[in-house]
Amino acid sequence: MASLSVTDVQPRAQSALAGSPISELRDLTVVDQDGILLISGVVSSFYHKQLAQEAIRSACREADLVNSIEVTAPAG
Repeated sequence: MASLSVTDVQPRAQSALAGSPISELRDLTVVDQDGILLISGVVSSFYHKQLAQEAIRSACREADLVNSIEVTAPAG
């Protein structure tokens, strides 16, 4: 069986976030950085940060992840 490269996995990871019912997750970015998927962007809670990571992990089990999502309190 041929192994997939991270460049094949990155579009699946981005798609997993794009299809999320949580709008904050749809605004996050996934890039291939030296063979590792790097998740970045801003969300309003650690819960959303974890949800994003797990959505990608479910879609791309074979990839290594680095979760660089920033958590900031919503304005107001």
